[in-house]
Amino acid sequence: MSKTVSDNAAFGANSPFFRIIKEGLEGLVDGEDYFDLLAEDVVFEYVISVPGYPRRVEGRQNIVDLYSDYGNYMKLDSADNLCVHRDPETSVVVLEYEVHGTSVQTGRPYDNRFVSIAAIKDRKVTHWRDYLDPVAVFDASGWPQGRR
Repeated sequence: MSKTVSDNAAFGANSPFFRIIKEGLEGLVDGEDYFDLLAEDVVFEYVISVPGYPRRVEGRQNIVDLYSDYGNYMKLDSADNLCVHRDPETSVVVLEYEVHGTSVQTGRPYDNRFVSIAAIKDRKVTHWRDYLDPVAVFDASGWPQGRR
């Protein structure tokens, strides 16, 4: 099995995000890196997100492309508070976790909480539904201008 992205990419194997997702899905999926855990035809839905972000993305390569410039916006230093809920009958996993870092553009702290719901088939994630705190993104990015 080969890696989809290098270890040092914004979402490569060295990313705190990748490590916490892999920990939460341990024993259920196969893959060398975060993107390799995904089926080729994976569907991502961003249910609660930020303005301008896509609501739905289909296909692993499109997810790779979407995240390719993540490092230009946020630098993640850690991820923690993982809580995993598994339903073996439906092959669905709910992950609750937090990420911590800094906005590259403003230098402000970035602390966000996520709930991600993953459907798994044949040891790959086939569907991913993501919920995040958009206010945490706004605060880190300084949007809107003058927000304290």
